Amino acid sequence: MSVKRIFDLLDFYKKEFPNKEVMYAAKVAGNWETWSFAKCEQLMVDLASGLASLGVERGERVMLMSNNRPEWNIVDFACQLSGIILVPVYPNISENDLQFIINDCEARVLIYSSPDLADKASAVQKGAKQQVHLYSIEPVTGVDHWMSLVERGIGNRAEERIAAVKRETKASDLVTLLYTSGTTGTPKGVMLSHENLVSNFTALKDLPPIDSNSIVLSFLPLNHIYERMLTYLYVMKGSSIYYAESLEKIGENIKEVKPHMFSCVPRLLEKVYDKIITKASELSPVKKALFFWALGLGERFDIRAEHRSGWYNFQLKIARKLIFSKWQEALGGNVRAMVSGGAALNPRLARIFWAADIPVLEGYGLTETSPVIAVNTLTPGHTRFGTVGPVISNVQVKIAEDGEILMKGPSLMLGYYKRQDATDEVIDKEGWFHTGDIGHMEEGKYLKITDRKKEIFKTSGGKYIAPQMIENALNSSRFIEQSMVVGENQKFPGAIVVPSFAFVREWAQRHEIALPATDAELVKHPKVVKRIMEEVDTVNKDLAQYERIKQIIVRPTLFSIEGGHLTPKLSLKRKFILNEHAGDIEKIYTGE
Repeated sequence: MSVKRIFDLLDFYKKEFPNKEVMYAAKVAGNWETWSFAKCEQLMVDLASGLASLGVERGERVMLMSNNRPEWNIVDFACQLSGIILVPVYPNISENDLQFIINDCEARVLIYSSPDLADKASAVQKGAKQQVHLYSIEPVTGVDHWMSLVERGIGNRAEERIAAVKRETKASDLVTLLYTSGTTGTPKGVMLSHENLVSNFTALKDLPPIDSNSIVLSFLPLNHIYERMLTYLYVMKGSSIYYAESLEKIGENIKEVKPHMFSCVPRLLEKVYDKIITKASELSPVKKALFFWALGLGERFDIRAEHRSGWYNFQLKIARKLIFSKWQEALGGNVRAMVSGGAALNPRLARIFWAADIPVLEGYGLTETSPVIAVNTLTPGHTRFGTVGPVISNVQVKIAEDGEILMKGPSLMLGYYKRQDATDEVIDKEGWFHTGDIGHMEEGKYLKITDRKKEIFKTSGGKYIAPQMIENALNSSRFIEQSMVVGENQKFPGAIVVPSFAFVREWAQRHEIALPATDAELVKHPKVVKRIMEEVDTVNKDLAQYERIKQIIVRPTLFSIEGGHLTPKLSLKRKFILNEHAGDIEKIYTGE
């Protein structure tokens, strides 16, 4: 059977995987609790009936503020079966943004996951222009439990409504609103249809090397379109989806679950790599020499087999057996591939993981494109390091005269909710979506992203600086956790740098350098500043003269979502950071 609406996946799953025991799984009280398809489907239907009984009409909105868990998917499919538009938001969303969204979409119901979100949910309920019903997934004193909605549905079956929804819903109908925080202004609601998402995950159905016997681990936020689309793809493949407890416990969960695949962001891979390098520094001289020999091989890995000599392949075979096999064990021993997105992946890191026989498939897309536009794959000739791979089969891409990437295809959003003006700004009269990213095609086939159009700035000498490219290079250093390049209309670029504090302290200990107890004092230590500047100078060697970082500001705390420095997708809020560091930046250029 064909899948044209997202909820068609349920009938597809029932037909293709009738005996599947584990659809979803999550840790409860220290143990993995599994959810069968039969259990999930019944809950979806009962919750759909409960929402209908509550008086939520077809086309009205329900908000979901929750961490990754099986219940997230139950709410998602229940809304679809009842013809309701789901509006998911990040659990760490600010109260102001949540208040704006709940009023903008006029949500009738807010379902949230845990007691720590109760105050935020209660506050926005009081500030809402419309009546909002609150339900919690975990028990919260004085708040209706989400199972009360399920029980309501059991007593008030909405079979006719569900049948009508299945019969009448068109692929082009709106299914979800996803509010993008952006780096400036109020959030915009991206309207996505069934077709938008279905066209994307069906085009990618052969991407993951998994099947109905496979396990995938999920930990990136489900309310982000990247993980949500992949979740639908996992369901289509019949794989069991296990939800990690948290980012802090991801390593532990990987060893327990032994997944065949998971998605990630480059920063996670960098941290995994940094831990491996730190442990290697503690090895005996002989083992350390062997480790770094293997690492050197990895750095020279070429994806094209014909570009690797027989001698190289012989050495790689030994390195994989002696060294890289331990990397695989640390990831559970079964990983066939990881999918990376959300930011640029350091090509050197990609080479090393591929050499370790742990393929990392880097891709690219936006919420507005549901999301994948291009992705590297396991198919020979469909991967190039340093690029985001070939454009997927049902999407068109062209590069504008100024280098901006333009996109067309069935995965392109319906538009921004209540914002025709904003929609017209990004979708031109010919139907091309202007991504805001700058890039080009390598070898006429592989898409390479070089920067964000809005973030490129000009120095006083008239030279254009692409900050992301420089920041990615800086952040690949083990000494640097985060960075932001500055210098618009100035003589030269500078950078705000956040050290990798744990590694800096470990480095200092190895070199018998006494450091202050606090990070605020550490960033002023002359030897720390000098060592970080050496890392910056290493990056400078590969940059044009006008791109080179001349001075740095070493920041004592991380850029964070809570502090207002990052969007929920971990993009830098550059204007906010510039304002916060205005005094420090001025000193760079005045010489004070």
